Formats: sequence, C-alpha cells, structure tokens
Amino acid sequence: MPIRNIAFGRPEEATRPDALKAAFAEFICTLIFVFAGEGSGMAFNKLTDNGSTTPAGLVAASLAHAFALFVAVSVGANISGGHVNPAVTFGAFVGGNITLLRGILYWIAQLLGSTVACLLLKFSTNGMVSLAFL
Repeated sequence: MPIRNIAFGRPEEATRPDALKAAFAEFICTLIFVFAGEGSGMAFNKLTDNGSTTPAGLVAASLAHAFALFVAVSVGANISGGHVNPAVTFGAFVGGNITLLRGILYWIAQLLGSTVACLLLKFSTNGMVSLAFL
C-alpha cells in the first residue's frame, strides 16, 4: 500500500459547506440504518413473543438490515459516499479516497447518528430492551 495516497487535510476543510453536508448525510444515513434495522428486530421480537432467535426471526432481521442499509446508502451515496459504517470510512481513508479530517467528521457523525437512533428507539418503544445487546 503506497503511503502517498494518505492525506491528512487542512483545518479549513472542517468548515467547508460540502464537508459539513457530507457529515450530516452520514449522520442521517447511520440513523436510518440503526433505527430501521434494530427497530425491526425489536418489533419482530414483540410480535412473535420472543421469536427473534428462530430461523424465521434471523431471516427477518437480515432482510430488515439489508433493506435499511440499501436505503441508507442510497440516500448518502451522491453526497458522502454512503459509508454508514466507521470501518468503511477508515477503509476509504486508507485507500486515499478521503482525508483524515473528513474521516474524523464522518466518524463523529456516524457515532452521533447511531446514538440518536438508539435514543429514538428507546423513546418510541417506551423503554423496550433490545435483545441484540443482552
């Protein structure tokens, strides 16, 4: 891997409108993915009386995550690349496709998006516990 592809970026990049727009897109995309994916798992578990660990439950959770990821990437593909995942952002940085500063903006947005999605799920389900984290 050639090290010349890695760029760190300039401090003024953090305030450019296109960088902030891309970070906001990553926030929204990650929020959509986590809310729809985990929310569907919680809903399936509630509707089937703890049937989310059955083969049908696992298939339903897989399909829900696949559709949620499809929508999230489709929303952000033209704006930020639709990374949705901090590991994908790291790979884009190592590959020389984004700068380190933009990657940090994306990571912050992705972590905030997933946190907000979890808080929205907690609020909208009246504190229902997710089986994914037990």
